[in-house]
Formats: sequence, C-alpha cells, structure tokens
Amino acid sequence: MTTARPAPVHIDDYAQPRFSPEVAAIRESVIPLAAELRLETGPLLAAAGAATGLDDFGAPDFERRLDLLLRALREQAGLSPFGVVSNHTFILGLLESRLRIEDLLRRHPEIEQVPLERPIFIVGLPRTGTTHLHNLISADPTLRSLPYWESLEPVPPASERGCLPDPRRARTQLAVDWIDAVMPLFKRMHEMTVDHVHEEIQLLAIDFSSMLFESTAYVPAVRDDYQARDQTPHYRYLRRILQILSWFDLEQERAAGRVAPEPRRWVLKSPQHSEQLPVLARVFPDATFVVTHREPVAVTASVVSMITYGARMSVEHPDPMLYGRYWAARVEDLLRGCARDRDVLPAARTIDVRFDDYMRDDIAMVERVYEVAGQPFTEATRAAMQSFMAKHPRGRHGTIIQSLADFGLDPAERRRALAFYAERFGVG
Repeated sequence: MTTARPAPVHIDDYAQPRFSPEVAAIRESVIPLAAELRLETGPLLAAAGAATGLDDFGAPDFERRLDLLLRALREQAGLSPFGVVSNHTFILGLLESRLRIEDLLRRHPEIEQVPLERPIFIVGLPRTGTTHLHNLISADPTLRSLPYWESLEPVPPASERGCLPDPRRARTQLAVDWIDAVMPLFKRMHEMTVDHVHEEIQLLAIDFSSMLFESTAYVPAVRDDYQARDQTPHYRYLRRILQILSWFDLEQERAAGRVAPEPRRWVLKSPQHSEQLPVLARVFPDATFVVTHREPVAVTASVVSMITYGARMSVEHPDPMLYGRYWAARVEDLLRGCARDRDVLPAARTIDVRFDDYMRDDIAMVERVYEVAGQPFTEATRAAMQSFMAKHPRGRHGTIIQSLADFGLDPAERRRALAFYAERFGVG
C-alpha cells in the first residue's frame, strides 16, 4: 500500500514570511522581552553561571569568539525581536553546556582516556545524500550517532541524570514543534525530530567556532574570523565531547551489569568538514571518510533555498538576494576546500560517493562504505536499514521547487564558476 505524496511547492514568501495566527501572536508577545535582553558577553556569562551554579567555563579564549558573534548578531544579522530572544536562548544554552562539560571533566578526568576509535565521517554538502546516508548507517544498532535531543544538551543538569524519560527529550520536542509551526515546509528539505540524527557542528558551537552560526544568522564577521583560524583546537574540543557521550554510554552499561563494555563506533556528518579535511584527518587519524558529491549547481540551489527559508526564524524580512550571494559563495568555498584537500585523506579508508550512484542502490552503496570502513555488514544490519527506509520513505513530505533566479543567481554563471569541482569529481 502506498500513500500519495504532497505535490511539489514553490516558496513565494522568502522575503515576506507568512505565519499562522498562533505563530504571529507568539512573535508579537516576545517584543517586550526582547527589549530587555542584552546580547553581550558579560550578562550572558552571568546568566549561565546563575542557571547552573557553576563558574568554570574552561579555556577563556572562547570569550573573544563569543564577543565577535554577539557583535555580529547585534550589528549585521538584522534580528527581529523574536530573533533576539531565540539567539539569546541559544547562546545561553551553549554556555550552560560549556559549564557542565568542564564540571564533568573535573570530577571525572578518566573521561579523557575513553577510546574513540575508527569513527566514520560523512563529508559533503547538504542535498548530496549525506542525511539519508547518515540515517541509514545510524540505523545500525552497533554504531553510535548523535540524536538531535542530545546535541542540544550533551551533558544534562546534575539533577536530571538518570531520569526516565530524559527531560531533555521533552525540551527538544518543544523546539521541534516551534520549528514545524514557523517553517511548515522545512521538513520537505530537512526533517527535524527529537531523535533525528544530527550534525556535530551543534557540538562545535559550544566552543564558539562552527558553521552553525552562519546557517542561522547573517554574520559575515563570524565567517571571516572562522576562516582565518586553524580549527584544530575546536575539533579537539569536539573529540572531548564525543568522549563524554561515550563515557555516559559506558556508565549506563555498567549500571546494567554488563561486564567490560566497549564504546560503540561513531558515525558522524557535517558539510563543514568539506573545508576542514586536513584538520579532521589530524584530530581523528584512524577515521574512515565518506565523501559525497553531486552536481554543484543543484546543490547551490538547495542550500540557498534552505538557508533563506530558515532565516524567518530570526529575521523579520529576509533578503533573498543577500542570502543568495552569501551562500553561493560559501558553497563555492566548501567545494574548493574539498577539491583542494581531498587527497590528504588516507586512500585505504576513504570512499567517494556520487549522488546518482547512491540513489540507484543505496543499500549496495552502504555495503561498499562498510567494506572500506572494515565494519561488518550483517543480515541484522541490512534488516535495520530496510526497516528505517520502510518507515521513512524519501520524499514522503513532498519536495520544494527551487530556482536560482529567486535569489538573483544565474545558473550558467554558477555552472562556469563550479566547473572545477564538477570536472574533478565527475558530477557535471
């Protein structure tokens, strides 16, 4: 039995977002609160300390990056009142996570000895099949991935540890409900659920060096600073958080009476890695790398559409031309980084996956990935992946009709500009 999928939709309100009466009322109601909030480092650090009862944020170098981010949000992003409130909440949450991470590491220094062996990294831009591939591999119960609820609060408050159900899940559900209400078409581009397998740039944001900030607000000053700095220290910070999450798993296994449990192998994914391949290989030297590729003009259209539609979360009247120029350039940056540095990855542990090949037979492609990764592909693995696909058929929410013209971009110009990548990886 098949269910008819919704018809494709062309978004016509990028610049003048239309909201339901309920959403409009909530946005209106926060205006007085937004006027009282200060997107400034001192007040946010104090608020995080008061909320957690902690005061050690770890290495203080993050404050310069936080200062820069907050200034860009105030001066460049053009935030709406709701955008002020949501960004204040978001950054406060990052600071609270940072405090809890440092507190946990102080009390349990053994965490930094937890092995993090042979992770699998999926590297590629949005709309190149990375999300589907990530979800498929994450369906394998022998592997460890990062669910959305855990990415938002990797270390729970001490008072909630061991609570069932985990209160973080309920808080994440509220966030997902708001996303669905404000952006009802977003699930056509990138579905978000409480258990959605998420990207580790959410964890990198806790060290205030992550492409996540670019994707949620127009902050070119943050981009410039990020691109000018070696990201190795921040990827090492990411590694520590992954060790924490593995340690939590081991503690849970021990509490259940299992003898000598071993941490599960991680499977991770982010488009940011495309321009950080040398760093990724340096910090995770025994990793397997799965590099995805698709015709780059189609990728550009998808990325620009998704980011511009998402801007309504925090901007009153997003400018499609501004976002078009910005994200066409950022996509090109990421593709140039991948083309430049692809060969620094170890040949024996790296596989290139072209979108069309993957779409022809996704399970067969996953088997090839497992072979390169040295990961057993059992009948139980196959069954888990087939079950996931049966419950999550591709395109079940419908699709978006994308046009570069909506963003002032010329497909022919972009095709010429990105020919270096299409020719390098055979995706023209």
